Amino acid sequence: MTLSNTVQNAIIGDDNSLIGGLVGAATLLIVNYLVIRFLYNHKKLSEVVEGTSEPLIEHGCINLKKLKSELITEAELQAAAYKQGFASMDEIEHAQIEPGGIITFTGKKKSPEDLRYESLLEKLDQISQEIATLKTNKA
Repeated sequence: MTLSNTVQNAIIGDDNSLIGGLVGAATLLIVNYLVIRFLYNHKKLSEVVEGTSEPLIEHGCINLKKLKSELITEAELQAAAYKQGFASMDEIEHAQIEPGGIITFTGKKKSPEDLRYESLLEKLDQISQEIATLKTNKA
C-alpha cells in the first residue's frame, strides 16, 4: 500500500516526474529488503516486531483472555473454524494465531479423508491376507 501510494503521489501529486516515482518505489523496496534481511538474522527482534504464536483454544477450551488481547470475537473465531472445515467448535482441540494473523486449528477427531485412508489400508491388508491364503492352498 505504501508503494502504491508513493507511486501515485509521483504520478498525480506535486512531483509529476517518472524519476520521482521510480526513486520513491526503489527506496521503499530496498528498505523493505534490508528490514527483512535484518529481521531474518535476528530472531529475538523478529519476534518482538512480528509477534509469536498465541494459543486461542487449548484442550477444547476457548481462552477468552487471549481472544480479547488479540481483538478477536468468538464469532470471528467460529467463522475462521468454519472456513477450515469444522462444523462446530466442539470439534476443535487446539487453535492458535500465527504471527501473520492466520488462525490454525487442530481437530479432536480425524478428518474424513484420514478415516477413508485408514479404511482403505485395512481393506488392502485383508485382500493381501486372502491372496496369501489362496497361494498356500494352491501349493
